[in-house]
Amino acid sequence: MAKMRGQNSLLGKYDLKPHHEDAITSKIEKLVSSDLESFRRKLTGIEGKYSQGYFKQVFGLLPEKLRPLRRRKFKAYNGVNNLFNLAYEVLSWKVHRAVIKANLEPYLGFLHSVQYGKPSLVCDLQELYRHLMDDFMIGYSQGLNTKDFISKAESVSRSRKGKRQYLKDSLTRRMMRELDEFFQSRVEIPAIRHGKRQAVDTLIGEEALLLAKYLRNETNRWIPRSARS
Repeated sequence: MAKMRGQNSLLGKYDLKPHHEDAITSKIEKLVSSDLESFRRKLTGIEGKYSQGYFKQVFGLLPEKLRPLRRRKFKAYNGVNNLFNLAYEVLSWKVHRAVIKANLEPYLGFLHSVQYGKPSLVCDLQELYRHLMDDFMIGYSQGLNTKDFISKAESVSRSRKGKRQYLKDSLTRRMMRELDEFFQSRVEIPAIRHGKRQAVDTLIGEEALLLAKYLRNETNRWIPRSARS
C-alpha cells in the first residue's frame, strides 16, 4: 500500500490519473490462499497490473522520441528503461546498506520471493522509494535526446545477440552525480531525534531502524514513512 501511495503522490504532482486506492485495497483484503508462495503470486499480480497503468502515464511525461513502449526490467533494450534500472540499482545499494546497519537480514523479506542471491527484504523496502527515482528520471530525461545514447551488441541468450541502448559514459557520470545530490536533498518528514526535515538518504536509514525495532517487539507497530514526490 505504501508503494501505491508513493506512486499516487507522483501521479498527483503531474496531474495524472491516480490509482483507486479503495478498489486496490479491497482486492488485497479479499485475497485467500493456502500457502505463502501462492499469496505472494496473487499479490504481485495485483501490483503488476496497476504498475502497468502507472508507467504508461509516467512514460508519457518523457521526451516523445525517448519513450519506451513498456516498462522492461532485466536486460532491457531501450535506453530509458536501462536508466530507470540504473536508478533503481543505486536505490537498492542505499537500502541494502541501511538494512545491514539496522542489523536486519537482507535476504529475508515477504513480498519478493526468497531466491538464491536475491536480497528479498531489500527488494521489499525499496518499494517505498521507487517513485522518487521515477520523479528524478522524469526530470533528468528532459535534457536528453536520441543522440545521447549508444548501442552495444550483447548476448541475450547462448545463441543470439541483440543491441541494447546505454547512455553515453560522460552523461551517465553526470546522472550519477545528480542522483547522489538527489539523495542528499531534504524532504518534509521529521527525523527520529530532532528536526522537521531530513535528507532522503537519512530517511532510508531511519526507516530500516524503525522496521528493526518493530520486528524485535520494541514498538507495537510500524507505519512506513515515504516522502512525497
